[in-house]
Amino acid sequence: MSQDKPFRFFPDAYRGRQFKPTIILLSSLLLTLVWWYFGRFRFYDAHLADRLAAWFDPRTMRAVYTYGNGFLLLGVVPALIVKLVFREKLSDYGVQLGDWRRWLPTFLLLAPLFVAAAYAGSRMPKVVEYYPVDRGAGDSYTAFGLHAATYLLLYMAFEFHYRGYMQFGLRDSLGGINALLVQVTAWTLIHLDVAKPANETFGAIMCGFLWGIIAFRTRSIFCGLLLLCLLGISLDLFIVWEKLH
Repeated sequence: MSQDKPFRFFPDAYRGRQFKPTIILLSSLLLTLVWWYFGRFRFYDAHLADRLAAWFDPRTMRAVYTYGNGFLLLGVVPALIVKLVFREKLSDYGVQLGDWRRWLPTFLLLAPLFVAAAYAGSRMPKVVEYYPVDRGAGDSYTAFGLHAATYLLLYMAFEFHYRGYMQFGLRDSLGGINALLVQVTAWTLIHLDVAKPANETFGAIMCGFLWGIIAFRTRSIFCGLLLLCLLGISLDLFIVWEKLH
């Protein structure tokens, strides 16, 4: 019986088709934890803000620190693994326009709904207390433009890491449905934060499924990236709008 065979982690994990999913799952776990505990604004506020205050606005730097580290750890490192370890093309992980004739109408159809969701979120006290991460984003239009540009780096990393690196990367070994479920689970877990309202976390589940399905159907992560940017940046804009005026 197969269940009587001894468990051999390394021989099984690194043989044939198991090598790639093992690397993806382990690297995603470790990179996410490093970013969550050491690469985000909470670590910056506790350990770095006072040291950097003489050279940078600490309100803006906390966001640049968070988004920059997220871009490197969740975006650049997995991309290097794809190119240097797997010897594969990034286009196989959704980094391409794909079937844009399919995803562009989908984006245009969903965009108003995401803007409406962002506006509704901006009226929630707990959301306003948490966002924007850049506390200086509402000081001027220039400040908000810098905030949006750096936010884009994080969103690019998010979309590539979860819908690209994980979902496309695990499809051959786990199957499409299971790869989608793994991606949604990992994506949802990074939204767990006692400071965030529960509706954001449950919303992450729905968005993870939606963007994952669109990515598979169009062979591209761009629709999800555009919707994620629209949701996050418009949310922050609604929150700081009165201050900008």
